[in-house]
Amino acid sequence: MDPPLSPTAFSDGLKKETWRHSLILSFQTLGVVYGRLSTAPLYVFGTIQTTDFKSNETAYEYFSFIFWTLTVVSLLKYAFIVLRADDNGEGGVFALYSLLCRHAKVGLLPNDRSTKEVMQHEEVSTLRGKVESRARKAIRNHRSSHYLMLFTALFGACMIIGDAVITPSISVLSASSGLQRSLSNIKYTSSTDAEQTISDDLKKYVPVPSACVITVGLFILQYYGTHKIGFMFAPIVTIWLLFISGVGIYNVFRWDPKIFSAISPAYMYRFVRKINKASWKSLNSILLCIAGSETMFTDLGHFSKRSIKITFVCLIYPVLVLCYAGQAAFISKHWNGTENFNHLSESVPKHLRHVFILVSLLASAVGSQATITASFSIINQCLALGCFPRVKVIHTSDKRLGQVYIPDVNWLLMALSLSVTIGFHDITRIANAAGMAIVFGMMVTTCMMSLVIALYWEKSLFVSGCFLMFFGFVEAVYVSACMLSFHKGAWYLFVISAVSFTIMLAWHYGTMKKYEFDFENKVSTEWLTDYSPGLGVSRVPGIGLIYTDMVTGIPAFFSHFITNLPAFHQVLIFVSFKPQPVPCVPPRERYLVGRVGTEDYRIYRCIVRYGYCDQIRDTDDFEEQIISSIGEFISLEESDCESLTSPEGRMMIVGKPLVDRNALIPMHDTTSFAGSTNIANNETLASPLEDLIERKTPVRRKKVRFLMPEGSPRMRVSVREELQELIDARESGTAYFLGQSHLTVRNDSNFLKKFLIMAYVFLDKNCREPPVALNIPHAALVEVGMVYII
Repeated sequence: MDPPLSPTAFSDGLKKETWRHSLILSFQTLGVVYGRLSTAPLYVFGTIQTTDFKSNETAYEYFSFIFWTLTVVSLLKYAFIVLRADDNGEGGVFALYSLLCRHAKVGLLPNDRSTKEVMQHEEVSTLRGKVESRARKAIRNHRSSHYLMLFTALFGACMIIGDAVITPSISVLSASSGLQRSLSNIKYTSSTDAEQTISDDLKKYVPVPSACVITVGLFILQYYGTHKIGFMFAPIVTIWLLFISGVGIYNVFRWDPKIFSAISPAYMYRFVRKINKASWKSLNSILLCIAGSETMFTDLGHFSKRSIKITFVCLIYPVLVLCYAGQAAFISKHWNGTENFNHLSESVPKHLRHVFILVSLLASAVGSQATITASFSIINQCLALGCFPRVKVIHTSDKRLGQVYIPDVNWLLMALSLSVTIGFHDITRIANAAGMAIVFGMMVTTCMMSLVIALYWEKSLFVSGCFLMFFGFVEAVYVSACMLSFHKGAWYLFVISAVSFTIMLAWHYGTMKKYEFDFENKVSTEWLTDYSPGLGVSRVPGIGLIYTDMVTGIPAFFSHFITNLPAFHQVLIFVSFKPQPVPCVPPRERYLVGRVGTEDYRIYRCIVRYGYCDQIRDTDDFEEQIISSIGEFISLEESDCESLTSPEGRMMIVGKPLVDRNALIPMHDTTSFAGSTNIANNETLASPLEDLIERKTPVRRKKVRFLMPEGSPRMRVSVREELQELIDARESGTAYFLGQSHLTVRNDSNFLKKFLIMAYVFLDKNCREPPVALNIPHAALVEVGMVYII
């Protein structure tokens, strides 16, 4: 296997994407992104009540709505506009939110405001050399707008999660219902009445069990990742698309070649002119024709803009138009004759129906993949931005950083989807909930996108307002239709969304309050460096790694520890993980290292910056990376001219390509080191980060050596002594200090605050992942408990 691409190499790869690579990705998108859109014909016409078809003109009117909805929303809005608003290759509502966080400064990330200069996203100029607009100033200065954008992004994420629960149920159940109708056509030539009754009962209950089996199989396959699933499912979707396009062409020429005249908007006007409550409800079913359009944007991190756009424009869109046209042509001639005339299976020629049932069952399982993948992507983004409880994220590809699998979320979605299938077992009621999820998710994207147009693309407010009003009006029409069916299944979506929103909001609120408590109760560095020796604090051999959210000062839990146990290690390193609202932070910009106090104290601070697609916290060699960064900082401290300034002094970005070949660079050594104090001169110099990335074999813990190229001048004695002290401390052992917070609420707090904090405490105690996923050995872990009064 090739070594994984760094974020920089990944970005460069996107820029240099070849047509061959685009075609391969386009083929994979069929199995992941477009399964839902492709299988929508299974239930669009099928979920409309047969009594709503009053004449052959009704079929024309419905097809006109389908054509223009598919064209305006899927083609114009998503394929040509929204896909352009990616966040370095990532898509979804949180990608739009991260763009606004950086370019409109509306973020609520738990970052220390006093040290913004050491945060990567604050270093980037957001104004592009232009005068700041009044809209940006107004939004930045009103904190209520910051919360509104966060709540909007969370609501959009909840809609995607709810859609991932409902989609597998409706897709598979629709195909299983076709199997039931196929079995009902089987004739029994010789059977008793009892046998006939048993057979009829079996046919009646076929859809739900078969749908459950297929659903379980689908979620089990998620373990193999997007890349393998894409190649596995793409042939199925390809066969399905060829089949329905062929059937559509056959039905158009066989039943009504004039059906394409319904493209005229005049048919939509006729529908609206004679509208009533029953026919308006049917728009909820028409809405399902664009089910899966949102995943074109949400799944962007798994593929590329070019591949997604090519596949939709050249294949998906024309095939779907042909399929819906053929089905409408069939309905226009059978609306008052054939039973179940509005189901896709009825429009298939009789001699091909058994083939259709088999292909549709396979395609329906694939159709759910898009929303499942989208839910993984959006939850991964929420995790890095502090809006979702800790869960294990598995990166399934070493080529595409956005391809992730989240086991806990996968099994939870499966359980909820099975509950929908078994509990409702009615396609119409499930379709009502699915339509609600689709249209609300699209409305969130429309609102966020209009802000991106004005604040990030820096277009005029007129252009932004036109986008919002035009697409918002189209989606508002469908929202009104969905609300009429709220009591017939759509309520379930709001139950799921309310629970998801509460979890996300409670976690974000608890994280913010915990950070604010730490920030307000931290002590100055002088307390540790100047006053602690006078208190009888002793230094012990070894390295102490203190994990804290603070980027300045001493965390409250560590001062609490020193007060009760007056001793700390020979070398102290304060480590902070800081999420950035970007997909990836390049390795050369990831580590910021500085000193706390003077050189004599041997106290350092290391800030680790990571994006919402990075997996820096879940590596076995993270300790080696930290020690390597500290060693590089010591070696290059005086020669570095690009240091950043923080309230505690200079901070250096380490991990850059080496220019000064005379610098001493810490390197890994998998062999025994036996406490040697010599500095080798016969090794080839290489970048420590390249060594970390390329090395595949496990290394022994607590082994690090430093190498210096041949012919380098003699280094200063103080630098040599400090490096040797770092080596000796490493050999003596490493201890990890983690703060164990116990949040409690003041008695005079309101009910909402108490509820959110209680929810956060419950989620924090029941998270499957530890706060710092670094495989810390239990013997080296020191947890310091402290009560946080919020």
